[in-house]
Order: sequence, then C-alpha cells, then structure tokens
Amino acid sequence: MFHAARAALIAAGAPDTGGKTHGGVITAFGLHLVKNGPFPAELGRSLNHVEHVRLIADYRNDPLEIEDARAVVGQAELFVDAIRDQYA
Repeated sequence: MFHAARAALIAAGAPDTGGKTHGGVITAFGLHLVKNGPFPAELGRSLNHVEHVRLIADYRNDPLEIEDARAVVGQAELFVDAIRDQYA
C-alpha cells in the first residue's frame, strides 16, 4: 500500500509525495488525493489502519490473529485496485 500510495501521488503530480516515510506518505495521500478527491475517505482510513497494524506486528511483538491478517490483505488488495483503476 505504501508503494501504491507513493505511485498515486507521483501520478497525480502532487507537489509533496511524502518522502520515504510511511507517515509522510499517509499524510500526503490524505491531503492530496483524499481531501479533494479522487479517492474516498475510506481509502485513506484503510491506509492508516493497515499502517497501525503493521506497527503493532513489527514493533510491539504482539501476535496478529489470522483473521486480522486476512482483513489487512483484503484492504491492501482493494487499495491497490483503486489506485490501478484510477491511473492505469
């Protein structure tokens, strides 16, 4: 989702692609591609949610339930499909 969001920002000609940090890309995606379109707020929330889950899995060493992992993969698929549909 991170790379798809960066690609969307670049494709849209956003003046700030968020750099190379997850937080920067999430902020730029919301500001440039959700706030005034073309993407719905739900897509921005999905990007934020998956980042939250990633941080828990990577840094808190908390177990991730298989159902949660499946849900995140599903969100990622929808996110990438939306980016592809907009810019393909």
